[in-house]
Amino acid sequence: MRYSQFYAPTLKEAPADSEVPSQELLIRGGFIRKIAAGIYSYLPLGRRVLLKIERIVREEMDKIGANEILMPIIQPAELWKQSGRWDDYGPEMMKLKDRHDREFTLGPTHEELVTFLVQNELNSYRQLPITLYQIANKYRDEIRPRFGVLRAREFIMKDGYSFHDSWESLDETYRAHREAYSNIMERIGLKYAIVEASSGAIGGSESHEFVAFANTGESNILYCDCGYAGNDERVPYVGEVVYENEEEKPIEKVYTPNVRTVEDVANFLNVPVRKIVKTLIYKGRNGYYMALVPGDRELNEEKLKAFVNDQSLTFATPDEIFRDFGVPIGFLGPVGVKGIKIIADNQVKGMKNFVVGGMEKDYHYVNVNVGRDFVPDEWTDLVVAIAGDPCPVCGKPLNMKKGIELGHIFKLGTKYSEAMGTKYMDRDGQLKPFIMGCYGWGISRTMGAIVEQLHDDKGIIWPISVAPFTTIITPVSNNENLMKFATELYNYLIERNEEVLFDDRNVSPGVKFSDADLIGIPFRITAGKALNEGFVEIKWRTGHQFRIEADFEKIYRFLQESKEKYNPHERA
Repeated sequence: MRYSQFYAPTLKEAPADSEVPSQELLIRGGFIRKIAAGIYSYLPLGRRVLLKIERIVREEMDKIGANEILMPIIQPAELWKQSGRWDDYGPEMMKLKDRHDREFTLGPTHEELVTFLVQNELNSYRQLPITLYQIANKYRDEIRPRFGVLRAREFIMKDGYSFHDSWESLDETYRAHREAYSNIMERIGLKYAIVEASSGAIGGSESHEFVAFANTGESNILYCDCGYAGNDERVPYVGEVVYENEEEKPIEKVYTPNVRTVEDVANFLNVPVRKIVKTLIYKGRNGYYMALVPGDRELNEEKLKAFVNDQSLTFATPDEIFRDFGVPIGFLGPVGVKGIKIIADNQVKGMKNFVVGGMEKDYHYVNVNVGRDFVPDEWTDLVVAIAGDPCPVCGKPLNMKKGIELGHIFKLGTKYSEAMGTKYMDRDGQLKPFIMGCYGWGISRTMGAIVEQLHDDKGIIWPISVAPFTTIITPVSNNENLMKFATELYNYLIERNEEVLFDDRNVSPGVKFSDADLIGIPFRITAGKALNEGFVEIKWRTGHQFRIEADFEKIYRFLQESKEKYNPHERA
């Protein structure tokens, strides 16, 4: 491709609203353009990268015998109501009505639709197992779309679904996807981890995430030298409950004017943050829940949702709390409260003489004790695991890294087939619900994750496997001899199926070099003064430089050898 004919508008300055390197560099490099919050167009460079990611994913799916299909984006509400997720999925679901006032959703995922699709088509155990997948756009109304393509409202995703007549069969397909997803990560060239994860609104008995490490990642990955790894939404807290050795003091209600946050309360009362129990109110299908956690820990919403079996659970707003409880949000507490289920973290069991909200504006209770002053309805693990917590496997302190979730696999079981009445006939002639698996991979998100992991102060550093072009030919001027050599070399490499961008623009060498680095093409061949001596310079995007004889065949051979040695993680 000649650069003069290629639509790749680069920018010198970073967009004002860019929050992470991938958002800045993909826009500056001419890969994407923002249309609205969380909605992007993919320009030719971006589309080439996406197609290469898709190809790798398709090839790995083909290897394990998955069948590609394409399902509609618009899905009728009836299917989601059958599964019980129309209300469960929450405000992220984009809902709409047609001219006949029928309800639909722009699909955030396709479990319901694919389950409906196989009804009356897969009807015998002899047809199982089968895996269906698609690569298509998905839609989620993120409350705060950010980080460019990493958290968008419209995104490209590979979602797959398997159908089985036994858990053993599901286990086999689950393992096959785990291996395929590992291959995808390795073929792309990313540093990653496989971690235990929360199933969230998708549901199911077991799930794992495939996470690319990145300092800007939204996932906190806790890991141990023993090999254990998990998302902090999933990792259980297994530390022993520490029972404080104190005499119980008389409970007292104290005046705490305008003191709302845990830190403010601790400072005002001159007590450690650990001596405070945070009270949080959540609203779900069955009303309100009051959750209690130690003041120095954060509540894990995924654990609470799983415990009460309600994925629609949301944090109650200050207006809702004041309306239904008559108290501002900073003064909530469990003492004397009636008509609401109280769920407390296990660590609260051992606390003595702690502080809670007084259920009255500008008041807190001090010297509160479980059993005497209130009794939780349920005890469970509610806290977000953090670095230093004991490993669930070996007990050693956990370490933490940031990461970006790219792939997620689930064992769904019969959650959807039972709800939607989708059954097959088993060997004994009995109708049974399918046992299902679900396997997602974020295609557009992968592009962003690659840039987060592989960039420098000059621009992107693409792995060869997904680079929009492998090589860029850069004549330093429009000198007749330089352009003649560059053009002939370009034609020679194109004939050998090399992916080459020929920078034939009438711009300065500095602009050409800057754009090549920004775009991140692995190999740059510079035709300049050295050509008079019979040489060209070949520079790897990682910084390594080589002086090669200006012979087409030798240049071609060097490029082939370079592909075997090139490591985007290794800087010169």
